Amino acid sequence: MQGSDDRSIPLYRNAFTHPFLQRFGELDEPPSAGEADAAGPWEVEEIPGFGFGLFRAGEGWSRGFPPAAVFDRRPVALLAAAVLPGTGRDAAFRLHKSAGAAGYAVESAGEVAGHIALFDERLVDALHVVEMIARSPLSLANLLEGAGALALERAGAILDNRFPQA
Repeated sequence: MQGSDDRSIPLYRNAFTHPFLQRFGELDEPPSAGEADAAGPWEVEEIPGFGFGLFRAGEGWSRGFPPAAVFDRRPVALLAAAVLPGTGRDAAFRLHKSAGAAGYAVESAGEVAGHIALFDERLVDALHVVEMIARSPLSLANLLEGAGALALERAGAILDNRFPQA
């Protein structure tokens, strides 16, 4: 697999010529390169004999591209496709290192969004992930499909109860 810091030029089909990509690859990457590399959109494609590969849109095993990841089960690949775009973005939430009277402040967009009683970086990381999923209809769809029919049925019952018909 090619990492985001790997300067090698892929040899699979591309609209840009190999010499052009080579020359362009010698330039410094812009600060947004990490986000662009992870942003996707991501597609899940079965790789016979290996599992389910995660590919950027327009790429794929059938087109000769290497997968970004391979999973044994499609639902796990869909979950990875749901969260991967957020891994390239700057964190949406930041946790203050010291507690105040209300607890540890959690910031979003430079403003305090709330407080938590215990210093919990994993909670703040998870907030970033779900915030990103909530912004992306494709990521949300991948998450819902990856969750499976039973989880959707249970969630549907909860939502129906929250928003009863008049």
